[in-house]
Amino acid sequence: MTELAEIDTFRRQTRGWLETNCPPEMRQPLKSDDDVCWGGRKWKFASEGQRLWLERMGERGWTVPTWPREYGGGGLSNAEAKVLAQEMAALRCRPPLVSFGIWMLGPALLKFGSHEQKLEHLPKIARGEIRWCQGYSEPNAGSDLASLATRAEDRGDHFIVNGQKIWTSYADKADWIFCLVRTDTVKKHTGISFVLFDMETPGVSTRPIQLISGNSPFCETFFDNVRVEMRNLVGVLNGGWDVAKYLLTHERDMIGGMGESAATPSLSKVAKAAIGLDDKGCLADSLLRAQIAEFEMDEAAFRLTLGRVGDLAKARQAHPAMSSMLKYYGAELNKRRWESMMSAGGADALEWESERTQNGAAARAWLRTKGNSIEGGTSEVQLNVIAKRILQLPGA
Repeated sequence: MTELAEIDTFRRQTRGWLETNCPPEMRQPLKSDDDVCWGGRKWKFASEGQRLWLERMGERGWTVPTWPREYGGGGLSNAEAKVLAQEMAALRCRPPLVSFGIWMLGPALLKFGSHEQKLEHLPKIARGEIRWCQGYSEPNAGSDLASLATRAEDRGDHFIVNGQKIWTSYADKADWIFCLVRTDTVKKHTGISFVLFDMETPGVSTRPIQLISGNSPFCETFFDNVRVEMRNLVGVLNGGWDVAKYLLTHERDMIGGMGESAATPSLSKVAKAAIGLDDKGCLADSLLRAQIAEFEMDEAAFRLTLGRVGDLAKARQAHPAMSSMLKYYGAELNKRRWESMMSAGGADALEWESERTQNGAAARAWLRTKGNSIEGGTSEVQLNVIAKRILQLPGA
């Protein structure tokens, strides 16, 4: 059988399995944040369908289709994983699981983790059993992350960690944290290590930070004499910066992906419902119509760029700094999407608390996007990286 024939067979089998196993409610558009499944020890499923969908996809390894089967993945080739994504999109299947473990920690462990660490953590990530958060930024270490001061003192078979992190997404809901700590106070970049530990370890505490959206997805996270076993050191001692940089490329790809979000309501549909059509069947507001058309063309171009960069990455031909390009444009595109969404919704979109607007979901989402150009590396920093490493422009 030729490779093309094998892919066609895989497509038919995949489509059949999805049609049989994806619950009908998991093919409906997302209505609220509760419809997004994060998994973890504290997770409460919004419905039986959500639970079944995660269970079935997790058993098959299709929450992380290209990870090795040995570590809970599907063992699919890149071509097969692309087919799976296409067939899920065609049936409008929701992602069974979203996870910092999938997007960030998993790839880092596959590259830098020991065999024992992979066996311990990756299958739990794939099945949605453990929810992770990221311990990177500190009050005095944002864009200059290498200035971090959280200290891990070497006690032989374990570390004692003291310090603080900030802007820790969903730290109050996470089970474990992957964390950058200083293990050498003399060296800067080469004095940092990458460790993992349970958020229920004595000495760990969190405090949510309320945003202008009224929500609190970020937290301050505090470590007071936290014991971390030496076996939870990823990579080598003082080699955490290499792990951190690699992980950041995946984080930026994740944030960039927000620029092409299938979970977001259609701009055109929102505008038609709010404004109505003219006698020619077009959106009544011509200026907004042009704005939406321009956005949708840029969105389509970005979608194609994501695919092209993905293919280059799989062929190991992608420039490492391309993640900064995707992060910058994806973040700015997502901000444009929600600016247009608010314009399309008119004054009604500003409503804040009623059940009719799902507690002001649109307005809160719009305000939340303001952080897209800060998190994962500010837009200014990404532009500097693009200028220097991709365009090779001279420094100031």
